[in-house]
Amino acid sequence: MTDVSTPGASARLYSQTPFDERGNFHYEGDLYRTGDNLATLAARIEAHLKTKFPDTRFAIRTEKFARGRKIIAEILDAPADLTGREAQNDFFVAVRDQMERFGYTRSNLLQDFHNCSFYCEARIAGAYWAAFSAHRGPKNPVDAKVSLASFKKQVRAGDSLKLVDAPAGHRALGTTRAITQVRSGDLILEGRSYLSFPRASAFACDGRLVRISNGSEHDPDSHLLYEWLRQKAD
Repeated sequence: MTDVSTPGASARLYSQTPFDERGNFHYEGDLYRTGDNLATLAARIEAHLKTKFPDTRFAIRTEKFARGRKIIAEILDAPADLTGREAQNDFFVAVRDQMERFGYTRSNLLQDFHNCSFYCEARIAGAYWAAFSAHRGPKNPVDAKVSLASFKKQVRAGDSLKLVDAPAGHRALGTTRAITQVRSGDLILEGRSYLSFPRASAFACDGRLVRISNGSEHDPDSHLLYEWLRQKAD
């Protein structure tokens, strides 16, 4: 299907559209189409972002609430270094400008009035920091011989995990804890603690060592490194 520009659609991008002297802000994207439900709109935006940012991976999420709907573009991997706040903001604006082309906004800053076809947000997912760390070369690299799905099938209650490396000041560093229960989303450890399973891209296991990336903009290479101590068979 070919998108036809809506009559009266703005030739400017969202971030380039100014308020007038009375505080009014009117914007209608050239790809805006009436009648799209949230799933259709999200699918159109996802395909468009892949075209506009071919080297960037996104995860598109949707939300509905009492007075509207929202589409969130989570950045999973990108060639750009987004560790700096300015670089992040510039990239967020670029992504949002492309998302806003599918909608319209009518607002007045002075009257606290805002009406739009959908809200949108671009943000960095935790997976980005794992990917960024991998591009730079991570500390404590672990060969990914055992996938996360396979690990979930192999790990058993009675096995133990020893935390052999972690960010400075981690209070559990050096401790060994037995696994008391394996659930779909996490491991329950002795001492009333638990370990949530990460995204597959943030997990690496070679059969003995388990590396879980949990990097952030402050420490992209942050991770937990465990030694997987399997219970001996009787």
